Amino acid sequence: MRARERERTLSATLAAEFHAPSLDDFYPPMLFGEDTWWGMDRLMLIRVVVAVLVAAFFALALRSPKIVPSGLQNVGESFIDWVRINIAEEILGKQNGRKFLPIIASIFFATIFLNLTSIIPFLNISTNARIGMPLVMAAVAYITYCWVGIAKFGFFGFIRSSIVLPGVPLPIHFLLVPIEFVSTFILRPFTLTVRLMANMLSGHIMLALFFAATQFFIIDKSGIWSVAGLGSLVAAVGFTFFELLVIALQAYIFALLTAVYIDQSIHADAH
Repeated sequence: MRARERERTLSATLAAEFHAPSLDDFYPPMLFGEDTWWGMDRLMLIRVVVAVLVAAFFALALRSPKIVPSGLQNVGESFIDWVRINIAEEILGKQNGRKFLPIIASIFFATIFLNLTSIIPFLNISTNARIGMPLVMAAVAYITYCWVGIAKFGFFGFIRSSIVLPGVPLPIHFLLVPIEFVSTFILRPFTLTVRLMANMLSGHIMLALFFAATQFFIIDKSGIWSVAGLGSLVAAVGFTFFELLVIALQAYIFALLTAVYIDQSIHADAH
């Protein structure tokens, strides 16, 4: 009877203390500028700091380029050459690869350095885990895709070339045209955005769970539970290295798909 009474008391206490999470619980508090257009929370501040650091790095590395690079210039040029050779020129060829390298490289470096904040102590989350930045980069890629096609084929010519498949019987067009339109002009920016955001958000959640479990078992429980805490700590460290792979892979995929979409826009009449 006493055990049942204690259980009821505990249940009542938990019920009184529990509150259903609201949408506000998923956003960090504003650091400054609340209720203003320039207000920033922690994630927005991280975005600005990372953008400034990346821009400053390349500005310093390339401020006075030499024929034979060394030091910081060598590092900066190596980074850019990797994107140029393995993404831009690989997909678009040399001429178009160099032409669209600034957009592709900007997307790649913004993605990878913003992703890296997910494993940096005291930052602990990629700002790409919130939809704003992935949406902006997807919009840039999508606008570039449309702009290139419209500039080459005209507005209606680009739309027709993108959604009308040659050599298909007329009745089939009534089925394929709506599918191609939705896939090309609606789902494409959506999938770019969600792919990056979902991968970085899920990685953040997994790391948070592993490290939270480590703290709970080792610090809060202690004793025999420390064994479970050590297990969760090993899992957290292992998943951190896996997250490094995801960080690089997501930046590569985002930049690669941007190049692929631009190439499809250039050759919209050849599909």
